[in-house]
Amino acid sequence: MRKVILQMTISIDGVANVGGGPEDPELQAIKRDLLSHAGCHIMGRTTYEEMRQFWPYSDHAYAAPMNDLPKVVFSRTLTEAPWEASRIAGGDLAQEIDALKREPGGDILAWGGASFAQALIAANLIDEYRLVVNPVIAGEGSSIFRPFAGPVDVTLTRAEAFASGAVLHVYENPHRRA
Repeated sequence: MRKVILQMTISIDGVANVGGGPEDPELQAIKRDLLSHAGCHIMGRTTYEEMRQFWPYSDHAYAAPMNDLPKVVFSRTLTEAPWEASRIAGGDLAQEIDALKREPGGDILAWGGASFAQALIAANLIDEYRLVVNPVIAGEGSSIFRPFAGPVDVTLTRAEAFASGAVLHVYENPHRRA
């Protein structure tokens, strides 16, 4: 069965999508490798709309896999998904994710803003967290971990620091404490 991998860039204080400057080339290579083994992307509506306006016109190293991989956008309001290889999932989040996990192919990469990540985390649907922590304290913004009824124990399987100051943390085996 495929696993759901949440790939997020966060600040030290957990605020989603806070950049730390130019992305380290080694980190780009790691992300390209992750993309090359993925079977599909999942994302919320806002991220989908932002990405579909950027990736089809980009020559960035991530552009080809971002455009070529199947995409599933979770939305109750979208009526069409015009970005190539896209479809809308408007049903129950846990049921839709379960069905995706049972499909053949590579792992499922979850992208998106804090609210989509929060929904996946709250429903205990993440199998692996890949968090790129930038050396920034945001102070305010949307944390992927709030609101959240934890705790959830995870196993650190990889931590790698880069010259930019960013650190990749890979956590697996999340499970709620009894």
